[in-house]
Amino acid sequence: MKFFGVGKIIPYMKKYRLIIAVMITCGLLGSLTDILLPVYQRYALNHYVGEGVLDTLPQFIFIYIITIISAGIVNYISASRATQIEVSINRDLRNAAFRHLQMLSFSYYNQNSVGYIHARVISDTARIGTLVSWRLMDAVWHLSYLAGSIVVMFAVNARLALYVVMIIPLIVIMFSLFQNRLIKVNRRIREINSTITGNFNEGITGAKTIKTLVIEDKMSRHFTKDTDAMLSTSVKGARLRGMFAATMNFASSCAIAIVLWCGGYIAENEVGTFSMFMSYAQGMMEPIRWLVDCISDLITTQVNIERFTHLMNIKPDVFDTPQVVEKYGDSFNPKYQNWEDIQGDIEFEDVSFKYPDGDEYVLRNFSLKIPFGMNIAIVGETGAGKSTLVNLVCRFYEPTAGRILIDGRDARERSQLWLHSAIGYVLQTPHLFSGTIRENLLYGNPSATDEDIRRALSLVSADDIIDNLENGLESDVGEGGDLLSTGEKQLISFARAILSDPKIIILDEATASVDTITERRIQSAIDTIIKGRTSIVIAHRLSTVKDADLILVVRDGRIVEQGRHDALFDKKGYYYTLYTHQYEEDQISRVFG
Repeated sequence: MKFFGVGKIIPYMKKYRLIIAVMITCGLLGSLTDILLPVYQRYALNHYVGEGVLDTLPQFIFIYIITIISAGIVNYISASRATQIEVSINRDLRNAAFRHLQMLSFSYYNQNSVGYIHARVISDTARIGTLVSWRLMDAVWHLSYLAGSIVVMFAVNARLALYVVMIIPLIVIMFSLFQNRLIKVNRRIREINSTITGNFNEGITGAKTIKTLVIEDKMSRHFTKDTDAMLSTSVKGARLRGMFAATMNFASSCAIAIVLWCGGYIAENEVGTFSMFMSYAQGMMEPIRWLVDCISDLITTQVNIERFTHLMNIKPDVFDTPQVVEKYGDSFNPKYQNWEDIQGDIEFEDVSFKYPDGDEYVLRNFSLKIPFGMNIAIVGETGAGKSTLVNLVCRFYEPTAGRILIDGRDARERSQLWLHSAIGYVLQTPHLFSGTIRENLLYGNPSATDEDIRRALSLVSADDIIDNLENGLESDVGEGGDLLSTGEKQLISFARAILSDPKIIILDEATASVDTITERRIQSAIDTIIKGRTSIVIAHRLSTVKDADLILVVRDGRIVEQGRHDALFDKKGYYYTLYTHQYEEDQISRVFG
């Protein structure tokens, strides 16, 4: 089992060891009854037919009936326990994978597609669950039946039994010849399946973009190319498995031929013994066929286990030290009693940074003090790297060198959850979770009352939008909030961020994706919201940050200018160019728009 990687799954099986023991015990008992039936058959033919004596027939019938009933009971118990183990292991593996994914850093999600991750959490765990339940139960029955049959045959006629079991070395040889090729093919099949899942996901989530770009045919061709690759690779794997199965079936059929060829002399004196050997030779075909399928499944599932364990072994780039976890807890077991109140002072102390997959430094020896209550604006062209500072403040990434201080202490000295709980973050592209508006707002503060919710909605001028919906706060938002407009989603996202009364609020181009009326609503609320908070605003429209306490101008991933609006404008540098260019575009838009 260790060879096939099953040893890596044993920790997930330990809690079900009693149920597994019951399943295995019942499987062994079920196999024993199947082994006994040909022995009963031998006794009946030799005694009642060969000798013509019926003295023990009532007892024989009673024992035979009890054996059949017992077989039905233990087979039912073993099958029901296998089902319980399968669904339980599936649940535990998926919970463990999902929990682990919540702990991984942003870099993992930047490097892996949704389809890739989905295949590991759903498809791979399903195959593993089947392996440790039904395949394990089948293994117990088939292998014990095979071993028990061999023992009985050797006990009755060692020479004939030896002829029959000569097929087992052939199975071992065939397995070694086919194993590596089957592993490679099945690994490739799983990789292509991940690609197909990812492309399918993009085809659904990006349906509107696909239609507006009129690229349905192109997307279909890409998807067809992937499915064609899956077809050809699957056919190749099926041919290999077919060759393997044909070879094994030939070997098992040889067992029957051997009994027929060498067992004739037995039939002259002991027709029951000959019948028993025929039954075992035929009965051994099913375990051998199972062994063929099982080996193929084990090879396939080995790939699933490799992929799942690889996911579980990935370490986050950003993590809390054991000492921090001991004091502050983690994301799933926070120790709120040890959390200090956060003030909201932020300081970059000689910070240098480059992304994990990058070679060039985005920041070099950058220092900046942001006292509590200060309003910082970060501006620059699209793709200039404006989010870098925010990612570092939120500990989505760690500095390559230097420190980021929160309230005078290195952020790494306290837990990520402690920091994140004090930050309100509004993204450019708002995301709502499936459920109602109320449920989405409560993600910001689970203990918020209706009065708190109404106050937050009123603060962002979203209360009238809620009132106009038929079910108000109980209105369903749909998957990703698709039942609402972008503006409505942004306003709800905005209210959710401030519902927890954060000390630090971050607005990542929060008005860039909304209409003019909604932008005015949000902009009018921002001045009120940022009072009494440290705020960092990533701005697309420079006119919205003229009153910021400090403006950081980013170009090609680096801060090239910093200061207040008037000073930067008078300097007539890069900020001046950006501002005047955007002002000219606005004027042209007003005239011709």
